[in-house]
Amino acid sequence: MGSALVVIDVQEGPFQSSPQPAFAEQIFSRINALTSRARKLDIPVIFVQHETAAGELRHGTSGWALAKELGVHGADIIVRKTTPDSFHNTTLNDILTHVGVDNLVVCGFATEFCVDTTVRRAATLGYSVTLVSDAHTTRDKKHASAAQIITHHNITLSSISSFPSIIRTRLAQDIHFSNE
Repeated sequence: MGSALVVIDVQEGPFQSSPQPAFAEQIFSRINALTSRARKLDIPVIFVQHETAAGELRHGTSGWALAKELGVHGADIIVRKTTPDSFHNTTLNDILTHVGVDNLVVCGFATEFCVDTTVRRAATLGYSVTLVSDAHTTRDKKHASAAQIITHHNITLSSISSFPSIIRTRLAQDIHFSNE
């Protein structure tokens, strides 16, 4: 079995609004480095796009588009979703099964919503998950800064031991895909 890189909700709307998600430029750089490495190793690169019935993430709008800073290639896989769970009512699980993936490397936006929900669901489904600890982001909230939210989720998710599979966190530079 193999790995896949899943990039969640790095779209024009959230990344072009003000304020931008925390560490946006570094996030783009790390995601692009990961997608480049994955492609060289024939690791599937999957971009997940959130969509809503109205607003900045309405399907087909400029805000719904993947962020222009991303290096997206024609062979990359695009999955559309309408909830924080990238598996719920999407083709993601079927795609991963079809290409023989059992390990997910996950990054993207927003840490406490779509990234968290997808990581937990993947572990519930039996996927081994590596959350790229410095390549997921969010915005500051009234109760906590983006940096605090990111740190909290890195620690919390990697501490869960009740799922069928483990969740680990690694810096982007320390990611190793299953066939490296």
